[in-house]
Amino acid sequence: MPFLSRVSLPPLQGNGYLQNIPSLNNGLQLALKSNVTFFVGENGSGKSTLLEGIAEQCGFSLRGGNHNLNTGYRFEGYESALAQHIQLSWTPRRINEGFFMRAESFFNFASYIDELAVDNRRILNAYGGKSLHEQSHGESFLSLFNNHFDNGIYILDEPEAALSPARILAFISVIHQLEQSGRAQFLIATHSPMLICYPGATICQFNEDGVVETSYEDTEHFQLTKSFLDNPALYLRHLMDK
Repeated sequence: MPFLSRVSLPPLQGNGYLQNIPSLNNGLQLALKSNVTFFVGENGSGKSTLLEGIAEQCGFSLRGGNHNLNTGYRFEGYESALAQHIQLSWTPRRINEGFFMRAESFFNFASYIDELAVDNRRILNAYGGKSLHEQSHGESFLSLFNNHFDNGIYILDEPEAALSPARILAFISVIHQLEQSGRAQFLIATHSPMLICYPGATICQFNEDGVVETSYEDTEHFQLTKSFLDNPALYLRHLMDK
C-alpha cells in the first residue's frame, strides 16, 4: 500500500504559465495505487511541474535533498508555483522520510554535500564514503540510490539522465529491493523505455487530455523505441533525406 495515496489539484484559475499546461489546468484526482509510479510525456507536458509541487508539499528542497538538507539548501526562485494548489492524502499516515532528486541540478547538490563534509566527513557515508564529484556521473547517481535510499518516499526527476542501460538495470534492482520490503514509494518522471517496464508499476501519461493511466505497450516511449530498433535504417533515411 503506497504511503502517498492521492494527489488532488483543483482547476487552475488565472492566466499564468500553469494555466497553459493542458495536462494540469483542469485539475486532477490522481490515485496512487502502487509503490512505483511513473510520469511520462513530452517535454513541457507538466510531469516535472507536478513532481516538483508534490516534492515541495512533502517538505523537500527543490534543489534536491531531504528534510535534513532543506533549511540550508533552499534558495529563492526554486519554489514551486503549483505546490500551494496541491493536496496530498496519506495512508495510513504522513511520512517525512525520503528524497527529491532532479538530474539537472545534481551537480549543485553534490557541491553542497562537499561543503558540509568539510566540517563533518561522516556525511559522505550516506553517499558511498567519498565525494560525489570523485565518481562518474552514473556512479554518483547509483551511490546516492544504494547508500541513501532506505525508508520513505523518493521523488525523482529523470534519474536515467546519467545512467547507461546496464546501470538502469541496476537502478531497477534498487527499486525492487526497497519497494518489495514495503519501506519505500517511488514517484519518477522519466523518458526511459527501460525504466517504465518495471513490473506492477503505474504509468501516468501527461498529454492534452490531462493525466491518464496507461500501459507500458501503449506509451510512445515503448512504441517509438521498438519501431526504431526494428528498422533504424528506415528512420535514419527518412530523417536524413529531408
